[in-house]
Amino acid sequence: MEHVFPTYARFPFDLVKGEDVYLTDNHDKTYLDFTSGIGVCSFGYSNEIIQSNVQNQLGKIWHISNLYESQIQDDVAAMLCDDDQLAFFCNSGTEANEAAFKLARKYNGKTAVLAFNNGFHGRSYGSMSLTGNPDIQKGFGPLVPDVEFADYNDNEALELIDSHLAAVILEVIQGEGGVYVADQKWLTDIQQACHDNGVLLIIDEVQSGIGRTGKKFAFENFGLKPDIITLAKALGNGIPIGAMIGKKEMIGAFGPGSHGTTFGGNKLAMASAQGVLQQLTPEFLAEVQAKSAKVWQKLETEILPLLSVTEVTGMGLMIGIHLDTTLDVNEVITKLQDKGLLTLSAKHNTLRLLPPLIMDDDKLNEGLDIIKEILQ
Repeated sequence: MEHVFPTYARFPFDLVKGEDVYLTDNHDKTYLDFTSGIGVCSFGYSNEIIQSNVQNQLGKIWHISNLYESQIQDDVAAMLCDDDQLAFFCNSGTEANEAAFKLARKYNGKTAVLAFNNGFHGRSYGSMSLTGNPDIQKGFGPLVPDVEFADYNDNEALELIDSHLAAVILEVIQGEGGVYVADQKWLTDIQQACHDNGVLLIIDEVQSGIGRTGKKFAFENFGLKPDIITLAKALGNGIPIGAMIGKKEMIGAFGPGSHGTTFGGNKLAMASAQGVLQQLTPEFLAEVQAKSAKVWQKLETEILPLLSVTEVTGMGLMIGIHLDTTLDVNEVITKLQDKGLLTLSAKHNTLRLLPPLIMDDDKLNEGLDIIKEILQ
């Protein structure tokens, strides 16, 4: 590639076709996909309902500004929100976290926000300032002030939550940070400390939401009730979309002129999201849970005992296989590609798996068998 900035370390092939849970490159090599476009295409690459929704909307109108009412935005918001919540639509997880950052500060009238080391919330100035990864922030300072950091799953964070904070932002599963799951009691204590001190709890569900753990949102596995939720990725199954969900009581802080976006809530994106949410039924989520249970049994009995594996973390179909330092995760990914399997990496030498939620048991087993073969 000669005409774009080299901001990505790209693999030397172009994925030009997708069908079900398979991708084909420009050399006619086909891969089983364990990435979902980094947790995006949970319903695969040829979902009839999503395609039909988008094609139908394309035949009507594909863009209009947010100066006018949009029934499809309101319909999708109703599918996402509880009765005490409202939605704001944007284009990505980064934008959703920017919106959450702004809303929290304006609503609470305070500036300080507590985030967590190894967390990831985006790469724009606000979201990057909330991201606990010095490598991502390096060279871009000064960052947005009044962001504090604590260690994830560490009770010392509880001592930092007092009335000086506007909000606490966290992922219940740190995806980019190594696919680490938060402790149940720690999350419950964080939420209680926020409520006791008038601090908003923001949960970033950009990667873990929309069925990835067998629940609509991953925080539901922990019985949490956040004040603000951010999401993106799988909500549009590949059509760019993001959303911030907040409690209705915050409506006065996000009135006309307080925030905006040209393309957020785009009708094509809304049509795709509608198709996703139409299929995110209790029955579908139960199927994800059942498939996940089988996957985790195989991970624990066949992958974890391998000498090259130090730990397996995650929840549902959001999986991190932590490799011994003698094995480079990027070399493993390349060898898996040679075998026709696409995978991802995460921090701490972690092989990250985010297969489409529609993948059946046989294909999930096939992918895990290829991983086992390479890791042996």
